[in-house]
Amino acid sequence: MAFNDGDFVTIDYSAWRVGDGRLIYTTMKKLAEDNGILDKEANYVPQLVIMGKESVIKGVEKVVKTMNVSDSKTVEFEPKEAFGEKNPDLVKVLPLSDFKKRDMMPYPGMQLDIDNMVAVVKSVNSGRVVIDANHPLAGEKLKYEIKVVAKLDKEEDKVKAIAEAYSLKPDSVSVTGNQMKITFGEKIEKNSKYLVNKSDLVNSILRYMDKIEKVVVEEDYVKAKTEGK
Repeated sequence: MAFNDGDFVTIDYSAWRVGDGRLIYTTMKKLAEDNGILDKEANYVPQLVIMGKESVIKGVEKVVKTMNVSDSKTVEFEPKEAFGEKNPDLVKVLPLSDFKKRDMMPYPGMQLDIDNMVAVVKSVNSGRVVIDANHPLAGEKLKYEIKVVAKLDKEEDKVKAIAEAYSLKPDSVSVTGNQMKITFGEKIEKNSKYLVNKSDLVNSILRYMDKIEKVVVEEDYVKAKTEGK
């Protein structure tokens, strides 16, 4: 059973840098912990792949398209099938004075927003700052271990998978015709991160789910209890 464009598929995967054998990302918490890359803020769940929507690197999508549920594969990708070759035009040297004018003191590893691109400061020497806007894994050959977990057919399951990618868990999801209703109950903390993730969730639903033309979000808010009452 090959997958088609528009299919929603979840996978577990681990990505290793071929050059030094280092694990750079995994959907499995125990493996991340064992390799010293555990991110306590990360949500270790199967990755959602939406076929034909460039939701993962093209090499992974090509491989997953040929697999079946429960299949596992280990594949190595050249840079062009992963995060691309390094583009020398994205490496720039800027005068340190430009940063000082903005009351900024750059340092190696600092992330910057330059011309609507995320760049990283590589070095600061002799009044010059070298920045690189290439993807951190550009030019790298990568090894992926992939297992197909499930194919999602129900609209509700698709939404829950998208929501999970944004660390959200709706209390309920329902679909009537081309309209979807999502409910977030009182137990979900409605902070600024929630507001951003909710917006991203709605935009992703409208972008990736062709049958849905309208999304209604219902939220429950409860007054905080006052001590002594």
